[in-house]
Amino acid sequence: MKILVLGGNGFIGSNLCKCLVKCGYDVYSFDMTVPQRKSDEIHYIEGDFFDDYVLSKITEGMDVIFHGICTLNPGNSQDKYLLGYERDFIQTVKLCSIVEKNQAKLIFLSSGGTVYGKQERQPIPEDTPTVPINHYGNLKLCIENLIRTFNTHIDKKMIIARISNPYGPGQDYHKGVGFIDAALKRAIEGNPIEIYGDGNTIRDYIYIDDVCRMLASFVTYSGEHEVFNISSAKGTSQKEILQIIKTLVPEFKIVYTAERSVDVKKIILDNSRYMKEFPTELIDLKEGIQRYYNYLLELRK
Repeated sequence: MKILVLGGNGFIGSNLCKCLVKCGYDVYSFDMTVPQRKSDEIHYIEGDFFDDYVLSKITEGMDVIFHGICTLNPGNSQDKYLLGYERDFIQTVKLCSIVEKNQAKLIFLSSGGTVYGKQERQPIPEDTPTVPINHYGNLKLCIENLIRTFNTHIDKKMIIARISNPYGPGQDYHKGVGFIDAALKRAIEGNPIEIYGDGNTIRDYIYIDDVCRMLASFVTYSGEHEVFNISSAKGTSQKEILQIIKTLVPEFKIVYTAERSVDVKKIILDNSRYMKEFPTELIDLKEGIQRYYNYLLELRK
């Protein structure tokens, strides 16, 4: 089975490609550039997702396509939202049309927290009304609704994966997301850890290996559901994350700054729908942070 990962050089994309190879699939990684460290088991394609000709060519003959390209992030979306609607949304319309024509399968990497927005009910199940508070979340939701419309008249349903807060090897907090990544790296480097607000913001953190295994399970899925939360279903505050890091790096400085209007205070996603379809054990948060810490120390040698 030939699988294309759009955004294959990104944090999730690069880890997903490795996971899909281990599953025995023929994997194609597409991005703007080819990574410096390449795997002989992955086919790398360099190009522009927003070029219609390129998009048409790279999708030819693919059985499954993972769509993980997005030009926005929660932090910059309030300023660059037009870029997302004009480029990301429109190009995804074209991608869905190609997928339908080629009778391929599409798995869209959406965003859990930003799509749901502020919610009283926690953990949040997939059927909860979505109320995004920033343009990043709304862009993802627009694409989700696009996919739902396509799904009403195709046999091979497109899947929407609402991913909570992944962390682990390959993440780069400089791109606008990743509290655990930022806190661990800055603690190891001896730099202050910056927190927006009071440190009581709660998120649902999940190790990247678990994310990729969960995403890979959709390749052969043919059930009735089109939306899945990809999460640990456990909420952890930033202060609690810092307490775990303190067992690894005893001394670091914390700098508290003003809250951001684009951030929701508490987000925990209900993963029971996924677990019912694909029962699996997830990596514990403390163990995951320990693994990532060990990985970062190895890089520094």
